[in-house]
Amino acid sequence: PGPVSSIRGRLRRTLGTSETGDDDPVSNLELFFELVYAFAFTQVTALMLHESMPGSLIDGIVVLSLLWWSWSAFSWLANQARASEGILEGAVIVAMVAVFIACLALPDAFHHVRGALYSGTVLVGCYAAVRLTHFAAYLLAARDNRRVRRLVALTVPASMIPTIALLVLGTLLDQPWQRPVWAAAVLYDFGAVFVTGRAELGWAIRSATHFAEGYGLIVLLALGESVVSIANGLDERRLSWSIAVGAVLALLVALGMFLAYFQGQFARLERALSRLEGRARAQLGRDVFTYLHFPVIVGITLSALGIEKALGHLGNARLGALGGWALGAGVAVFLASTAALEWRACGRWLRPRLAASALLVAISAPLTLAPPLAAIGAIAAVVIGLAAAERNPVFPSATAQR
Repeated sequence: PGPVSSIRGRLRRTLGTSETGDDDPVSNLELFFELVYAFAFTQVTALMLHESMPGSLIDGIVVLSLLWWSWSAFSWLANQARASEGILEGAVIVAMVAVFIACLALPDAFHHVRGALYSGTVLVGCYAAVRLTHFAAYLLAARDNRRVRRLVALTVPASMIPTIALLVLGTLLDQPWQRPVWAAAVLYDFGAVFVTGRAELGWAIRSATHFAEGYGLIVLLALGESVVSIANGLDERRLSWSIAVGAVLALLVALGMFLAYFQGQFARLERALSRLEGRARAQLGRDVFTYLHFPVIVGITLSALGIEKALGHLGNARLGALGGWALGAGVAVFLASTAALEWRACGRWLRPRLAASALLVAISAPLTLAPPLAAIGAIAAVVIGLAAAERNPVFPSATAQR
């Protein structure tokens, strides 16, 4: 009994976890985990450049949603127990490796390259590994809480198993069925997580600061992809006046989106989450951060695609359909999504953002016919003008205080 008890004690210490504290920041391991997603955003853009519209955009959003759930699942888990301790540290590392391999497969996920691994199968296998690792870690972290273990055992498989099954089916069917089957899989996942999450909210958000900080960092990394897309679009060409002006205008587009999110809004979202407790806090975290932040990421990714297309064709007379719609509609989706964040968290509509979103959608079609430099300049003027207007408002931005 003595040696057995000693082994059990060492095992419990190895697998042991501690609860995330109210003031715990995002750990270095979590930050490194998020850095893998910076590479992921770059790969999603590469995927969307492979095919023509609208299929390329659908493919990109589908795989982006898979990446989003793989990251978001661990953001909730790390808010319950410290990610850099015990079994969670190993789980995060396993998931990080799986996501990185999945990123390598992303550009060819919807078509097979002769002589290479079938990227679609690799992507699905890695996604399944991440979800299963998260599931196992959740159960181990909650070993002393029977209610939480029961909730996790009942609710997580309800979304995970059918989603993975549909993804596997899509890889077996190949094109043209892979795209709709994978789209059905991610739509099911979105719906199932929302429905089953009503029960799973038994695990409250322990630290509002830690939870919000993680989402703020992932937005910042996505914006970093917009900056990287400038270099990708230029493709090592020699510096000229048109390239310099285009690069500066593209940077202003990214800066305008940065200001829209971090010039006060992020702090308001964090405060709104901190003011609540228990189930109400968990519901707000689910709605504002897990769900409404996804279209924020989609908008940034689409705008990065548009920037890369525009800077890659500065000498052309027309930007083209993919570049024009990705640039205009992408920024519009981002601004509309941030307006939705404000409404859900703070009970008010940011009317200038809604107006700017409508304007960007309206000019997206003309942007496809405009010279790339003019198109980037028009988008930069809208987002920087919006940032200036919100810093010194002429009209009130709130229409419906709750």
